[in-house]
Amino acid sequence: MALKDDPRRLSHAGYPFALVVPTRFGDVDLHRHLNNVAVQRLFEEGRVRFHRHLRQTHPAIGWPHFLVAHQATDFLSEGQYPDDVDVRLGVGAIGSSSHRLALGLFQNGRAFALADTVMVHRAAEGPGSAPLPQALRSALQEYALD
Repeated sequence: MALKDDPRRLSHAGYPFALVVPTRFGDVDLHRHLNNVAVQRLFEEGRVRFHRHLRQTHPAIGWPHFLVAHQATDFLSEGQYPDDVDVRLGVGAIGSSSHRLALGLFQNGRAFALADTVMVHRAAEGPGSAPLPQALRSALQEYALD
């Protein structure tokens, strides 16, 4: 199923975390819309800001480390410069050692790109993944996608 087939993803109202990111002239391609690399950077900014927010608002989780294991993106329409981008994010699923972030990029109330990103919790010592601690699991559940 394509991300756009889930009606919850097309409305910014269902995402519990939000931030506004200004676009830059350097984000524009030859066709005068936001290029695909700029769109991925906007998703990255949302992920990084969300995890930073999580650490600040839930100090009991400490400083967990995450790695991107998978990213799926649906481009719905063109993003425009110089309009700001409303980045919306929710936790779509929580596994034993990973969580899936559901992200949407909006301009003027309209979704122009959607992404799902699987984030793996990395072990503090040594290679590989590690189970999500209960404090982190609880914090993530607070941001579950409606």
